[in-house]
Amino acid sequence: MWQQLVENVRSHCRDGWRGSVVAPVAVGAGGLLLYWLMYGKKVRTIEMGDGWWGPGPRPLHEEEDTSVRPFQIETSEEEIQDLHYRLDNTRYTPPLEDARFHYGFNSTYLRKVVSYWRNQFDWKERVKILNKFPQFKTTIEGIEIHFVHVKPTNLRHGQKVFPLMMVHGWPGSFYEFYKIIPILTDPSAYGPLEDNIVFEVICPSIPGYGFSEASHKQGFNARAAARIFHKLMQRLGFQTYYLQGGDWGSFITSLMAQMKPESVKGLHLNFTLISRGGLKMLLSLMLGGYLPWLVGFTREDARRVFPYFENVYALLRESGYLHIQATKPDTAGCGLNDSPVGMAAYILEKFSTWTNPAFRDLEDGGLERKYSLDDLLTNVMIYWVARNIIPSMRFYKENFSRDFHRYPDPKIGIHVPTGLAMFVNELTHAPRVWAKQMYKNIVTYTYLDKGGHFAAFEEPDLLSNDIRQFVKKVEQR
Repeated sequence: MWQQLVENVRSHCRDGWRGSVVAPVAVGAGGLLLYWLMYGKKVRTIEMGDGWWGPGPRPLHEEEDTSVRPFQIETSEEEIQDLHYRLDNTRYTPPLEDARFHYGFNSTYLRKVVSYWRNQFDWKERVKILNKFPQFKTTIEGIEIHFVHVKPTNLRHGQKVFPLMMVHGWPGSFYEFYKIIPILTDPSAYGPLEDNIVFEVICPSIPGYGFSEASHKQGFNARAAARIFHKLMQRLGFQTYYLQGGDWGSFITSLMAQMKPESVKGLHLNFTLISRGGLKMLLSLMLGGYLPWLVGFTREDARRVFPYFENVYALLRESGYLHIQATKPDTAGCGLNDSPVGMAAYILEKFSTWTNPAFRDLEDGGLERKYSLDDLLTNVMIYWVARNIIPSMRFYKENFSRDFHRYPDPKIGIHVPTGLAMFVNELTHAPRVWAKQMYKNIVTYTYLDKGGHFAAFEEPDLLSNDIRQFVKKVEQR
């Protein structure tokens, strides 16, 4: 439009209107039009606000320590001996006949897991693996924030480095990203289409998870985490960056995009938020199974969404934990914090059925089909040694408040470039037409025919490829 306007003005000048006032008026009008197109429709945001989550009142005259300090995970013989003592004294309840994983974690298979944990799992060696990537801590809003920060090395000529923050969920941790980090940060892992793109990856622990300090006060929710993570990126010197998340990470990164859209170059998610349903969603549920094209569904959408009520029932079967953690997390948490086996059963059950709901029909929950026991127990040990199972559960209570549906705010929407990776065994499926109610600028939308809720942990190659394709398209635009 702007180029055509300029060409029209030039043609008038060539026709002898050089001394006329038409040209400058036209240029001025075009400039105003261009300004309105670029800035007239200002994207609304949610306020960042501020907070203090440390113990006691916020110091009035003391400036916060903004230093970024190297951190390494440590262990001790006393810690390991205490764990072994508790494992040796576990009490088991026999499972019902042919129960498999329909009643939760099958205690027959649990004995095998505990035996491996006690006799073969080497926590000292796993600590070395955890420490292979650089880790740091910094204090933000009164609490210590832990994060992994991996920079690429041996860059090829002309490669661009893009900062990428990846945020985990529950019951995961920063360790979920240890398989995908080398793929994203290693230039040699990139094919010909992406040979000019490489990532600098930052993986923070949500406060109360991993080795980030938990809030000492009530009210710490995803909005507070989003603000803290934005401050973290600023502290590391990044004014613009990409975001990636699943589970709680999807909520947190979406909120970051609503708070500071000018800082977020792109948002990639493997778990998609669905805003309020309304009439459009009702109509799509009524007609989508029969005439998917009429309501904007693809055939694949229809296959994943229907039969709808059976899928809703299946989701309810998996969400009992949510009601407990959103109401009285400390009660159940006391038992989990005291028993490593209880904690392992509670956490690993999710890595079974959230990876593939069909794993409920297996005696071992299918856990070793997608993961190794070493990887699974490493994630459990992070919760155990950091003693943060209760703070991680409290995050549900703090988020499921009266105004939970407002954040991210569907009325404002999310306008940054967005990539959605739809893994086939995710807990819920959001057709593109539904996702667009919240995410207004979908650049890539990919159906992936394998993988579930823990995408980076399960299918690092698939997820990394989707992230790269998304970033490539954003950069080309």
